This record gives sequence, C-alpha cells and structure tokens, in this order.
Amino acid sequence: MRKAFTRFFLFLFAAITLLNIWIVITGNYYIYKAVYHNFADVDDYKIFPNRLIKKSSAPQPWPISGKYNKAPLSQELQSTLDKFSSIGFLVIQHDSIIHEQYWEDYGPDSYSNSFSMAKSFVSALIGIAIKEGKINSAEQYVSEYIPEFKEGEKSKIKIKDVLTMSSGLAWNESYANPFSVTTEAYYGSDLYRLMIERKVESEPGKEFSYKSGDTQILGFILMKATGKSVAQYAQEKLWEPMGMVNNAMWSLDKENGNEKAYCCINSNARDFARLGYLYLHQGNWKGKQLIDTSYIQASLIPASLKFENGKNDFYGYQWWTVPDYKGEKIFYARGILGQMIIVMPERDIVIVRLGKNRGEKAKQHFKMVFQVVDGVKGMLNSQF
Repeated sequence: MRKAFTRFFLFLFAAITLLNIWIVITGNYYIYKAVYHNFADVDDYKIFPNRLIKKSSAPQPWPISGKYNKAPLSQELQSTLDKFSSIGFLVIQHDSIIHEQYWEDYGPDSYSNSFSMAKSFVSALIGIAIKEGKINSAEQYVSEYIPEFKEGEKSKIKIKDVLTMSSGLAWNESYANPFSVTTEAYYGSDLYRLMIERKVESEPGKEFSYKSGDTQILGFILMKATGKSVAQYAQEKLWEPMGMVNNAMWSLDKENGNEKAYCCINSNARDFARLGYLYLHQGNWKGKQLIDTSYIQASLIPASLKFENGKNDFYGYQWWTVPDYKGEKIFYARGILGQMIIVMPERDIVIVRLGKNRGEKAKQHFKMVFQVVDGVKGMLNSQF
C-alpha cells in the first residue's frame, strides 16, 4: 500500500512539474490565475485592471413609484431568487421603480459584473457607430477594420455575422476548462492576439454558435471605427446621454489594455436597467434618438440561421429574444451567472436580476427568465 501511495505522489509530482514546464515554455501564465480563482465571480473587478466609465454630468435618477415595494413578490419567485444567490432585483414600470431588493452587502450603488450582458451594450454601441457613420452598415466586412482578417476564409466574415454569433470561427465557450480559449480570454493578457489567431471552422453567416470571441471582435471594430476605447465610447454615447448616476468600470486584459468586450462591465442594477429602457423605447432616450429604430428592430428578431437540427429562434444582434411567451414578446440580455436585463414591451417593464447562480436551462433560455417574468406579472395582476 505504501509503495502504491509513493508511486501515486511521484506521478502527481511529475505531472505538475511537466505542466509548469509547459506553461513556462508556451507563456500560458493565465492558467495559474484561472486555477487560483477557479471560476468567474461577480466581484472580479477586484482582480483585473479596469477602465473608468464616468457617470453622467447630468444624472437622471429613476423616479420612485408610489407603489414602491408595496406588493411583495410571490413566495415562488422569492424562493427562486434566494435559492440562486441573487444580490439585486429591480423592476421598473412606466419609467419608475416599483420593486427593488438586495441581498448580502449589495445595494443600489454596488458594483457587480455584467458578464455577458456586456454583449448587448456592445451591440448598442455598434448601432450608435452605424448611426453616426463611423461604420457604414452591418454588411461591411470585418477585414475593413481588422486587417488580419483580410486573408482566406476570414475575409468573408461580415459585421452582421459576429453580431449574430455566426462568424464560423473556432471557439470553445467554456469557463470551467482552464485550457479553453474563453478562459484564456478572461484571465489572459492579450485579447487582440487571441482574436487574430482564430481560425475559421465553418462557413460564416450560416449557423448560430454562441462565441464570446465574436463580441470581442465587435469591440475591436468599435475601437478602429471610432478611434476610442470601448469604455470611452460607451461613456460618451450611453453613460452620458442616459444619465447614468454612478461611475462604472470595464475590466481590461492588462493595465491600460483592451476591454473584455464580451463581458465585464461593472455597474449596478439601476444603471444596467437603462439599456433595457433604451431598447424598450426603440433606441430613443427621453426624446433623443441614440440608435436608429431599424437597428433596434433587427437586433430583436432572431437571425435566420441554422442551429443544431433546426433554426435559430432565440437570438438577434447580441440579444436573446422570445417572440411569444404566453402571448407576449420578451427580450433580454444575460450573463453567465444569471445576470439579466429583461424587457416586457407590452407592459412597459424592465427587470434587472443580478446574482451568483443562474439555475437550469430551458432549451436556450434560463428557466429563471420565465420564473421572473411570471412572478412579476403575478405581482402586478394581484396587487396593482
């Protein structure tokens, strides 16, 4: 028995030694950080360098409804929010907050990672850049902004293809695997190199395949088209005109580096909600058209793409959409741990849920999305 243990530990020591040698030779030092932190967390802004997104010079706090927190959530929804470690829950209707709740030490001004809700913010910025003429249209080729895409199959990829997650680029969307490209994107220090190294594995513009790398490409397109960092452009075109009340931070791949465009805006529920409100009103923010209505509409229609054995009926331009849920259309931004900006257009409602666990999937959507929608409808129908 002692010999068996000795052999095991010698084998383990040899394996760890070889792994460390491989890491040093390849320069994949991000693996140390990935193993140490184990999994992405809502407070990861503390472990990354960040670029400040300044609050608006003319903040526009949300009005507080006379119905504020007067109607309790259903026991079922409250249980769901508690079970999956929610840290913030906000409901806005008719431009006013009607329900708000926080857990642990989080509050209305607390930072929390958006994770992939950032994808919907990046899509909005693309729409703004098109409106301003910085980008001609979604039909332009990526290579017009990223010269490394001018050769081979990459030259066929359009901006529309990366907007709709149909670039055809090789990408392993796995945070749990420390060796995946997504993990390297999250913990690594050179996003530009990582993106230009991607190879095309399927014909662009034909099939939906969720890839954070596609959004990262959009981030680099924005930088080349506007001459500004993604955070600076977001500050000027979203944070300032929409009256963001608090500063935000966008996490970077290294000090003074590039924004993790596919994730990692660190803000709060009240300010996240403003993006939902902008899309609820077809790109118009209180009388000012920030994004063309045509772009908003295209964003919220499932792109005509193949998916597995059928077709995509759930994803537009970096937004998740449900064309018919119990007779209503809903659409939403979402993050890996169940971050959500849910919009219910027919009821003039925006919901934000922030937390540390997402629960199970129902096909391509989280079950929690529908639990939240049903719970809020029940609250409104029974009390208001």
